[in-house]
Amino acid sequence: MSSFRTLDQADVSGKRVLLRVDLNLPMENGRISDATRIERIAPTIRELTGKGARVILLAHFGRPKNGPDAENSLEAIAAALPEHLGLPVAFASDCIGAPAQAAVAKLADGDVLLLENTRFHKGEEKNDPAFVAALASLGDLYVNDAFSAAHRAHASTEGLAHVLPAYAGRGMQAELDALTAALEAPKRPVAAIVGGAKVSTKLELLGNLSKKVDFIIIGGGMANTFLAAQGKKVGKSLCEHDLADTAREMIKQAKDAKCEIVLPTDAVTAKEFKAHAVARVTDVDHVAEDEMILDMGPRSVVEVEAILKACKTLVWNGPFGAFELQPFDAGTNAVAKVAADLTKAGALVTVAGGGDTVSALNQSGAGESFTYISTAGGAFLEWLEGKVLPGVEALRIK
Repeated sequence: MSSFRTLDQADVSGKRVLLRVDLNLPMENGRISDATRIERIAPTIRELTGKGARVILLAHFGRPKNGPDAENSLEAIAAALPEHLGLPVAFASDCIGAPAQAAVAKLADGDVLLLENTRFHKGEEKNDPAFVAALASLGDLYVNDAFSAAHRAHASTEGLAHVLPAYAGRGMQAELDALTAALEAPKRPVAAIVGGAKVSTKLELLGNLSKKVDFIIIGGGMANTFLAAQGKKVGKSLCEHDLADTAREMIKQAKDAKCEIVLPTDAVTAKEFKAHAVARVTDVDHVAEDEMILDMGPRSVVEVEAILKACKTLVWNGPFGAFELQPFDAGTNAVAKVAADLTKAGALVTVAGGGDTVSALNQSGAGESFTYISTAGGAFLEWLEGKVLPGVEALRIK
């Protein structure tokens, strides 16, 4: 983490700290249904308040189109924050202007204030200098603890870092530490599990990983496209037949980079896509015309386990099969548990991310044993693709 400015270098006592967080939380009937992102930012907030900072939270919520609206207000989240943080949290009805200035002026050392949705102003997504200046006037320094929004060059995620002393919060620091350990300076050999429905959505990811890892283990619907590219019949399986040439070229590029692409050798198939459908195990050379491949088979699981036991680092993005339906969750669950056991034994560094991946690992019960699970979604994927994340670069020590 030495290449980024962190709270270790920040003097926050008595200072107004603009803290960018991710509070774009799932809500059901006006209540937070998953508080994971609050749990991730809590250490930074508690550290800042403990050091006597006046903490001013900046966040977006939803995608408001035409200015303020009740549906996208952060007021309900402000009311719920004290329960999760163990600290009182004030709320301002705007993130700039008189309401924000008045609320900030009332803060004492150790207080916490949440400002209204930054996306209620068009200047946020445009990274407009005037809007950046209006936000900056409320603080003495800036801390970004929202890696999940760091792939966007918005006013509150990137612009502020250029006009105020800027630092990574503890959540951002943990994310960058984990991703650096996984891809930038990993213990080798390195394996990447890449699953999901379509190759077309992960072309850049596969291209970047093939230069950085020793094994790419492909699962889900993506594997079907690679199998079809090798001339295998995949029946009614989800498959991008038009990308056969692309798949063959990727295998060649990976081989040239001394990276092995690993595909399933057997599969769990069914004629219906539904829970508890009648299923059978077959090798990938004997999938019937009226069948769908919905998970990898037990032999493939054993082969993947052997690779993981020979590796020191694992990056995981995407499930192996239709994990949301039994019995097609078996492959993902089995590999997840092996990865978790190796992590607990200190033999494997495991970093995973992506919406379906997080759900699958939590469902398997193995996720809590992984080294790090990213909730960042798009930012995590763009990092794996090798893209520059504006919100991260703005914190880098030049």
